[in-house]
Amino acid sequence: MRLLVVGAGATGGYFGGRLAQAGRDVTFLVRPQRAALIAAQGLQIISPHGDVTLQPQLAVTGSIAAPYDAVLLAVKAYSLEAALEDFAPAVGPDTMIIPVLNGMRHMDVLTARFGAQAVVGGVCKVAATIDGEGRILQLAGFQELIYGERDGTASSRMQALDTFMKNAGFTALLSPDVEREMWEKWILLASMGGVTCLMRGTIGDIVAAPGGLDFTHRFINEVVTVASHVGKAPSPGFLKAATAMLTEKGSPQASSMYRDLQNGAPIEADQIIGDLLARAQSTGIATPLLAAAYASLAIYQSRQKAA
Repeated sequence: MRLLVVGAGATGGYFGGRLAQAGRDVTFLVRPQRAALIAAQGLQIISPHGDVTLQPQLAVTGSIAAPYDAVLLAVKAYSLEAALEDFAPAVGPDTMIIPVLNGMRHMDVLTARFGAQAVVGGVCKVAATIDGEGRILQLAGFQELIYGERDGTASSRMQALDTFMKNAGFTALLSPDVEREMWEKWILLASMGGVTCLMRGTIGDIVAAPGGLDFTHRFINEVVTVASHVGKAPSPGFLKAATAMLTEKGSPQASSMYRDLQNGAPIEADQIIGDLLARAQSTGIATPLLAAAYASLAIYQSRQKAA
């Protein structure tokens, strides 16, 4: 199997790098500046699971001439539109696109562009970032890549993908209900992103504030209500674990969106909060806390664009 990884950033670089380290046929589609950096210093991963420097196969945007068996799409959600034409030549009649973007809007965009058959479900769980030297830093020990047919079937192509992904230094899971996995991740991201960005603090800060615990529970309830009506309801086990994580006393955790906001970086407000709010409004579900969070983040985005 030949895999094209779109983007050698924190997520694509990490999982693609581990696959390349394990000897899989992986090529990274990158822009010229990133290609030059990797050519000069290698693809560097700094991780609790072991550091590695690789000299991976690279394809510069505009140079793809033939289809790949699979495309791992790991760009930021707000960069999807720009990436579509970059990797389109890699998509043939039998190519699988495995997106690991946040939210669910990208599934509609990809299906409209490439057809439902090409797009499978995907979820990644990793905490990683790119440092000032261009290295990929894994910030915590968890590292999981989940994939599957959207209808839950164990197709032959998915079995082949599972074999390709297994035993590459991270947890690889072929899921019979990948769409539920995707909705559960969205629930977690929207809840953590909404509460930390709106309250401008960590989970521990919010829980310790007057009314903070009740606010968090109400925010989670809004998100879960929307997901259950317009998508897939979370499993009881997931909801229990997620609620415990989001209400843990003294927790230093905060969302990556909150970290981006603090650093003045672009954020995925439209994809993580705005799209969920729009789906709620389309079905008449009242979500005042989601609306407040999105309004706050929209103000930030407007100021950033104006700067």
